[in-house]
Amino acid sequence: MDSHARITNHFHESIRTKQESLDSIVPQIAAAAELFTMCLQNGGKVLSCGNGGSAGDAQHFSAELLNRFEMERPSLPAVALTTDSSTITSIANDYDYNQVFSKQILALGQQEDALLAITTSGNSGNITAAVHAAHDRDVKVVALTGKDGGELAGILREDDIEIRVPATVTARIQEVHLLVIHCLCDLIDQYLFNPS
Repeated sequence: MDSHARITNHFHESIRTKQESLDSIVPQIAAAAELFTMCLQNGGKVLSCGNGGSAGDAQHFSAELLNRFEMERPSLPAVALTTDSSTITSIANDYDYNQVFSKQILALGQQEDALLAITTSGNSGNITAAVHAAHDRDVKVVALTGKDGGELAGILREDDIEIRVPATVTARIQEVHLLVIHCLCDLIDQYLFNPS
Protein backbone atom coordinates (compact mmCIF):
# COMPACT_ATOMS: atom_id res chain seq x y z
CA MET A 1 0.00 0.00 0.00
CA ASP A 2 1.25 3.47 -0.92
CA SER A 3 0.08 5.53 2.07
CA HIS A 4 1.28 8.82 0.57
CA ALA A 5 -0.77 8.22 -2.58
CA ARG A 6 -3.87 7.37 -0.53
CA ILE A 7 -3.49 10.53 1.56
CA THR A 8 -2.97 12.62 -1.56
CA ASN A 9 -6.08 11.08 -3.10
CA HIS A 10 -8.15 11.98 -0.01
CA PHE A 11 -7.00 15.59 -0.29
CA HIS A 12 -7.78 15.73 -4.01
CA GLU A 13 -11.23 14.18 -3.51
CA SER A 14 -12.00 16.61 -0.68
CA ILE A 15 -10.94 19.58 -2.80
CA ARG A 16 -12.99 18.33 -5.77
CA THR A 17 -16.10 17.87 -3.61
CA LYS A 18 -15.73 21.36 -2.16
CA GLN A 19 -15.33 22.85 -5.63
CA GLU A 20 -18.46 21.05 -6.86
CA SER A 21 -20.34 22.19 -3.76
CA LEU A 22 -19.28 25.79 -4.36
CA ASP A 23 -21.19 25.71 -7.65
CA SER A 24 -24.44 24.49 -6.09
CA ILE A 25 -24.96 25.39 -2.41
CA VAL A 26 -23.74 28.97 -1.85
CA PRO A 27 -27.24 30.53 -2.16
CA GLN A 28 -28.68 28.03 0.32
CA ILE A 29 -25.91 28.71 2.84
CA ALA A 30 -26.57 32.46 2.60
CA ALA A 31 -30.32 31.92 3.02
CA ALA A 32 -29.75 29.64 6.04
CA ALA A 33 -27.49 32.23 7.69
CA GLU A 34 -30.19 34.87 7.20
CA LEU A 35 -32.81 32.52 8.69
CA PHE A 36 -30.69 31.78 11.78
CA THR A 37 -29.89 35.49 12.18
CA MET A 38 -33.58 36.43 12.02
CA CYS A 39 -34.36 33.72 14.57
CA LEU A 40 -31.73 35.10 16.97
CA GLN A 41 -32.81 38.71 16.43
CA ASN A 42 -36.38 37.72 17.29
CA GLY A 43 -35.37 36.18 20.62
CA GLY A 44 -35.26 32.59 19.42
CA LYS A 45 -32.64 29.91 19.85
CA VAL A 46 -30.91 27.54 17.46
CA LEU A 47 -31.42 23.81 18.00
CA SER A 48 -29.25 21.22 16.25
CA CYS A 49 -29.18 17.45 15.90
CA GLY A 50 -27.47 14.62 14.05
CA ASN A 51 -26.08 11.11 14.56
CA GLY A 52 -22.46 9.98 14.84
CA GLY A 53 -20.19 12.45 13.06
CA SER A 54 -23.22 14.61 12.41
CA ALA A 55 -23.87 14.71 16.17
CA GLY A 56 -20.35 16.06 16.54
CA ASP A 57 -21.13 18.66 13.88
CA ALA A 58 -24.34 19.64 15.69
CA GLN A 59 -22.38 20.11 18.91
CA HIS A 60 -19.65 22.04 17.08
CA PHE A 61 -22.22 24.46 15.64
CA SER A 62 -23.85 24.96 19.02
CA ALA A 63 -20.49 25.54 20.71
CA GLU A 64 -19.45 28.15 18.13
CA LEU A 65 -22.70 30.06 18.75
CA LEU A 66 -22.71 29.73 22.54
CA ASN A 67 -19.05 30.58 23.02
CA ARG A 68 -17.72 32.41 19.95
CA PHE A 69 -16.51 31.73 16.44
CA GLU A 70 -13.78 34.18 15.39
CA MET A 71 -14.88 37.53 16.82
CA GLU A 72 -15.44 38.62 20.38
CA ARG A 73 -19.20 38.99 20.86
CA PRO A 74 -22.00 38.07 23.27
CA SER A 75 -23.00 34.41 23.56
CA LEU A 76 -25.84 33.29 21.30
CA PRO A 77 -28.58 30.87 22.45
CA ALA A 78 -28.00 27.43 20.96
CA VAL A 79 -28.78 23.88 22.11
CA ALA A 80 -27.32 20.69 20.66
CA LEU A 81 -29.99 18.04 21.22
CA THR A 82 -27.29 15.36 21.07
CA THR A 83 -25.57 16.06 24.38
CA ASP A 84 -27.90 15.06 27.23
CA SER A 85 -27.17 11.36 27.62
CA SER A 86 -29.79 10.86 30.36
CA THR A 87 -32.54 12.36 28.19
CA ILE A 88 -31.46 10.52 25.04
CA THR A 89 -31.16 7.13 26.72
CA SER A 90 -34.41 7.47 28.65
CA ILE A 91 -36.34 8.34 25.48
CA ALA A 92 -34.64 5.55 23.54
CA ASN A 93 -35.36 3.07 26.35
CA ASP A 94 -38.92 4.11 27.21
CA TYR A 95 -40.11 4.92 23.68
CA ASP A 96 -37.96 4.60 20.59
CA TYR A 97 -34.58 5.83 19.38
CA ASN A 98 -36.31 7.63 16.51
CA GLN A 99 -37.88 9.96 19.08
CA VAL A 100 -34.69 11.08 20.87
CA PHE A 101 -34.68 14.47 19.11
CA SER A 102 -38.37 14.94 18.30
CA LYS A 103 -39.48 14.69 21.94
CA GLN A 104 -36.91 17.35 22.89
CA ILE A 105 -38.11 19.63 20.09
CA LEU A 106 -41.74 19.18 21.13
CA ALA A 107 -40.76 20.20 24.68
CA LEU A 108 -38.28 22.99 23.91
CA GLY A 109 -39.11 24.30 20.45
CA GLN A 110 -40.82 27.66 20.04
CA GLN A 111 -42.06 29.52 16.99
CA GLU A 112 -39.07 31.90 17.07
CA ASP A 113 -36.57 29.00 17.01
CA ALA A 114 -34.71 27.30 14.18
CA LEU A 115 -33.42 23.74 13.80
CA LEU A 116 -30.26 22.61 12.02
CA ALA A 117 -30.93 18.94 11.14
CA ILE A 118 -27.80 17.16 9.92
CA THR A 119 -27.79 13.84 8.06
CA THR A 120 -25.42 12.75 5.29
CA SER A 121 -27.93 10.28 3.83
CA GLY A 122 -31.22 12.02 4.56
CA ASN A 123 -32.58 8.70 5.78
CA SER A 124 -32.02 8.87 9.55
CA GLY A 125 -35.36 8.13 11.21
CA ASN A 126 -34.71 10.30 14.23
CA ILE A 127 -33.79 13.25 12.00
CA THR A 128 -36.94 12.99 9.89
CA ALA A 129 -38.94 12.71 13.13
CA ALA A 130 -37.15 15.82 14.41
CA VAL A 131 -38.17 17.75 11.30
CA HIS A 132 -41.79 16.62 11.67
CA ALA A 133 -41.70 17.80 15.31
CA ALA A 134 -40.18 21.12 14.24
CA HIS A 135 -43.02 21.58 11.75
CA ASP A 136 -45.54 20.78 14.51
CA ARG A 137 -43.99 23.50 16.71
CA ASP A 138 -43.57 26.04 13.85
CA VAL A 139 -39.78 25.85 14.27
CA LYS A 140 -37.91 26.85 11.10
CA VAL A 141 -35.79 24.08 9.54
CA VAL A 142 -32.41 24.04 7.84
CA ALA A 143 -31.41 20.56 6.64
CA LEU A 144 -27.76 19.76 5.98
CA THR A 145 -27.73 16.66 3.74
CA GLY A 146 -25.86 14.84 0.99
CA LYS A 147 -26.35 12.16 -1.67
CA ASP A 148 -29.91 12.54 -3.05
CA GLY A 149 -31.34 14.14 0.10
CA GLY A 150 -33.03 10.85 1.03
CA GLU A 151 -36.37 10.67 2.78
CA LEU A 152 -35.74 14.02 4.45
CA ALA A 153 -35.81 15.90 1.14
CA GLY A 154 -39.36 14.62 0.58
CA ILE A 155 -40.76 15.99 3.85
CA LEU A 156 -39.23 19.46 3.77
CA ARG A 157 -41.65 22.35 3.37
CA GLU A 158 -41.35 25.15 0.87
CA ASP A 159 -40.00 27.56 3.50
CA ASP A 160 -37.42 25.06 4.80
CA ILE A 161 -33.86 25.28 3.48
CA GLU A 162 -31.92 22.22 2.32
CA ILE A 163 -28.16 22.50 1.89
CA ARG A 164 -27.40 19.30 -0.04
CA VAL A 165 -23.76 18.42 -0.68
CA PRO A 166 -23.44 16.96 -4.21
CA ALA A 167 -21.49 13.86 -3.18
CA THR A 168 -22.08 10.22 -2.26
CA VAL A 169 -19.06 9.46 -0.03
CA THR A 170 -19.95 10.08 3.62
CA ALA A 171 -16.50 11.39 4.59
CA ARG A 172 -16.54 13.95 1.76
CA ILE A 173 -20.07 15.06 2.68
CA GLN A 174 -19.04 15.51 6.33
CA GLU A 175 -16.01 17.58 5.30
CA VAL A 176 -18.24 19.97 3.37
CA HIS A 177 -20.78 20.01 6.23
CA LEU A 178 -18.05 21.32 8.54
CA LEU A 179 -17.15 24.05 6.04
CA VAL A 180 -20.84 24.98 5.73
CA ILE A 181 -21.11 25.24 9.52
CA HIS A 182 -18.11 27.58 9.61
CA CYS A 183 -19.66 29.70 6.84
CA LEU A 184 -22.90 29.89 8.81
CA CYS A 185 -21.07 30.92 11.99
CA ASP A 186 -19.14 33.62 10.15
CA LEU A 187 -22.21 35.04 8.40
CA ILE A 188 -24.32 35.02 11.58
CA ASP A 189 -21.57 36.97 13.36
CA GLN A 190 -21.30 39.44 10.50
CA TYR A 191 -25.06 39.99 10.21
CA LEU A 192 -25.50 40.47 13.95
CA PHE A 193 -22.37 42.30 15.00
CA ASN A 194 -20.71 43.78 11.92
CA PRO A 195 -23.48 44.84 9.52
CA SER A 196 -22.37 47.16 6.75
